[in-house]
Amino acid sequence: MNIGKGYHLTYCTNIHPGESWAAVFESLKTYLLPLKENISPDKPFGIGLRLSDRASQELEQENNLPEFKNWLYDNGLYVHIINGFPFGNFHRSVVKDDVHQPDWTTPERLNYTKRLARILSFLLPEELDGGISTSPLSYKPWLGDDAAKTEEVFRQCTQQLAVLVEDLYHRRSHTGKLIHLDIEPEPDGLLENGTEFLNYYDQWLLPQVTDYLQSRLGMSQAMATETLKTHIRLCYDVCHFALTYEEPEAVFNQLEKRGIKVGRVQLSAALKADLPANPSNREELARQFEQFSESTYLHQVLVRNQNGTISHYPDLPQALEHFNDPEAVEWRSHFHVPIFLDRYNQLQSTQSEIVKVLRLLEAKQVTKYLEVETYTWKVLPPEIKQELGASIQRELKWVLQHFNVQE
Repeated sequence: MNIGKGYHLTYCTNIHPGESWAAVFESLKTYLLPLKENISPDKPFGIGLRLSDRASQELEQENNLPEFKNWLYDNGLYVHIINGFPFGNFHRSVVKDDVHQPDWTTPERLNYTKRLARILSFLLPEELDGGISTSPLSYKPWLGDDAAKTEEVFRQCTQQLAVLVEDLYHRRSHTGKLIHLDIEPEPDGLLENGTEFLNYYDQWLLPQVTDYLQSRLGMSQAMATETLKTHIRLCYDVCHFALTYEEPEAVFNQLEKRGIKVGRVQLSAALKADLPANPSNREELARQFEQFSESTYLHQVLVRNQNGTISHYPDLPQALEHFNDPEAVEWRSHFHVPIFLDRYNQLQSTQSEIVKVLRLLEAKQVTKYLEVETYTWKVLPPEIKQELGASIQRELKWVLQHFNVQE
């Protein structure tokens, strides 16, 4: 929904199970209609739509897509952003590193993203641009320490993205709809943080994609660069950037300096704890972190040490084995807890990082699109769980209370 000064606030529907289009549509009917009535009764309400590969294929079959567009119009809803990160089942018993499959070296990832672009360009309101979030190219642990293999993965991913940029360029020329891909760094992704995203842009995207566009479309280098920067942007997930201890103002300033855009900001919070110096006093904190160690998703842990270095663990179980490391002073874990919580018993959330980002966005419009992305409701400890519809509403209202942009 338009919340003032051109900002659009929504939530990501990846929190709803459903890999078929029928299941996705049913969840939208169940949750979106009462949510709009309660949050935005008099104004259109936007959807951060998540479609699996299967659901996207089924949506393009028969008359499903026109019927969906009519349903959106009839109910005062619109789609302006799509979550294209999880390709397959996102709510099965074990997801873990499979969330990165297939990666950007594969034709499956490219074809899936092109399909999402077709769908979004059909659904997108005339006055808005559309964004598709995507994975951070691949998953580092699959590559190990093989530098040559990593180099080849970067090359293959970039070639696929060059083909996508060409497709998005032609789509805009033919339909007038601007669609951008929003790459989402996260811990253990091939792109983990702002520095790696910017380095990838400088070292791979700019030389390889602009050469491709010049060769394929006869563009000048300046136009090819502008086309790339129009269609490949950053998805700034607050949880992920908080995990890597990056300051959002520094990231935004570096992006602005290079002329690279932010496609969307995902409002999300991680778990954190300041560790007492005496390891024997950490037992209760360890027990509380153990409650969040579950089998569905990866919960990477990044530990800040006394000397300023960061230790990195691929998941909570491995990290808990080192909980009494006397050098550790702070833990942050990749677990998307509700953004309206600033603490859970003795654990804290990185909610303050969201507030920090909102203050920056009040001063300067880095992006138009804000998307709440808490997808772990089914695996939260029982004490935190609430009815899902009420929880979504509470998160959106929290943002509205903390974001002063009303016109």
